[in-house]
Amino acid sequence: MDKILWICSILTFVVTCEGKAWTDEEETPEYWQNLAKEELQAAIKVEEPNKKKAKNVILFLGDGMSVATITAGRIMKGQLQDKSGEETVLAMDKFHHAGLSKTYSVDRQVADSASTATAYLCGVKAMFYTLGLSGQARKDVCGSEKGNQVKSVLVDAYEDGKATGIVTTTRINHATPAGAYAHTASRKWYGDAQLSEDARKNGCRDIAQQFFDSSHMITVAMGGGRKYFQPNTTFDPEYSTEANTRLDGQDLISKWKQKQVENGQNAKYIWNKEQFDLVNPEKTDRLLGLFQPSDMQYEAERESDKAGEPSLAEMTQKSIEILRKNSNGYFLLVEGGRIDHGHHGNHVYKALRDTVAFDDAIEKAVQMTSDDDTLIIVTADHSHTFNLGGYTDRGTPIWGLVQWNGEVQLAHDGKPYTSVSYGNGEGYQGTGTYDEMGPHHRENLTGVATGDLNYRHQTSVPLKSESHGGDDVIILARGPMSHLFHGVHQQSYIAYAMRYAACIGSVRGHCEENPEGTSYQTNNFLGMELGRAQTSTALNVQFALLIILFTCVIIMGILLHKKNSRRGYIAQQQCEDGRQL
Repeated sequence: MDKILWICSILTFVVTCEGKAWTDEEETPEYWQNLAKEELQAAIKVEEPNKKKAKNVILFLGDGMSVATITAGRIMKGQLQDKSGEETVLAMDKFHHAGLSKTYSVDRQVADSASTATAYLCGVKAMFYTLGLSGQARKDVCGSEKGNQVKSVLVDAYEDGKATGIVTTTRINHATPAGAYAHTASRKWYGDAQLSEDARKNGCRDIAQQFFDSSHMITVAMGGGRKYFQPNTTFDPEYSTEANTRLDGQDLISKWKQKQVENGQNAKYIWNKEQFDLVNPEKTDRLLGLFQPSDMQYEAERESDKAGEPSLAEMTQKSIEILRKNSNGYFLLVEGGRIDHGHHGNHVYKALRDTVAFDDAIEKAVQMTSDDDTLIIVTADHSHTFNLGGYTDRGTPIWGLVQWNGEVQLAHDGKPYTSVSYGNGEGYQGTGTYDEMGPHHRENLTGVATGDLNYRHQTSVPLKSESHGGDDVIILARGPMSHLFHGVHQQSYIAYAMRYAACIGSVRGHCEENPEGTSYQTNNFLGMELGRAQTSTALNVQFALLIILFTCVIIMGILLHKKNSRRGYIAQQQCEDGRQL
């Protein structure tokens, strides 16, 4: 399929290769009116907000997934299915409520993935590069960690008796997943080999160590990163010549297994697809999957991995199957982490294929859960300098050259250009390298395979790595309390709203009226929205008024009866008097 799309791009046809990317029906007013009518009916169905308690919460985090990335990913998903692409409906497009998240950190207009993870997982904005710490901590300063640790929603869920899970396509000790359990002055302290001299001297723990120390709170964890958990005197099971990296001699994977046994858990550690497929969720209490020494493969390259890796959708499914055994519910964090990495390298194809895989995981979660008890949120930590433009024909391969009416368009320098590009990054150099800068002329893209996995789309500013963007990112939600996401929010609000919806952590005062934990809905009474206690009072008053009214009716009936009886007696007496006369 990818080769077909690439050929279509080179031949400057639309994705269908048939000349026209839309149907005759789309040219009529009725088509769009009927489509709008369907959307309106769907909107009407969610007019009444679902105010039940969220038994389960699933947070999907598309790392670096800007609005432009969602749009381009939508088009790619359709084009991978032999469609034009623009009309495709993503799983996340069907969510009922939407808002925006402001992603800046305490000290930066454009944030990184650690400070943002602290915001949406812990509810506190932080300093650039710090993780699980308040804004009073300082980047790379070990001593600033003390007293500034902030708790995550995952820890709150665990303390409330829920199961918890972390799924990522990066390392499980990378910024996003680590935001759920770690507290560190540097997101780069993945293992003890990465600790600074100051950190070693002052006893700061690396993130892999913190994962192990917190693992009793984490039911399921899957991703990459196994080299940070085993001694540098050992070698990776998949890449036999690649040494692991721990300097302290600890085998944290073996220690994890022992810890689970001591806690009476039926636990499994897995590192390849075959082992993953053999995991029986009904017989597994704890699961740790580390499928790569570092990050997992890009989705576009996953099938080439010799040991095999599960997809993000498969990991999501397996996690839910294990977590839902807990009668108290669960919290699950699912990260599409390599969307971000694709963008950093200006690799459009890789970034968008991972966006499609991320949406597939969302679709799987929606199929396995109910809006009645599961709040699902989809958002991003930050954007990128990725953009989409150029007035290109509908159906043009999303990575391809801009064309009008089937003809490739040329920029003012006489060269073709793509509809997607970046503000900065390595793509500035075209076929050159960053160190060979010199005079620069934009690469001529005629005949260039812009849909190749490793092609770097062009940029306007040369950087060794494309940077994050500072614009707002989307928040999409469905299920209980999803209406809480409705406007422009601080990113830290997301954690607060999750706690409120699930009645966990410190945000639970509103749940005291509902000890059963089934619903804390408001009720409409004479045009007023009343809570449970207020509704109960109103009903009691209403009942009392009915009793009074009923009593009044009985009394009036008795009085009327007496009055009528008196009249009858008088009339009878008058009749008898008349007969006597």
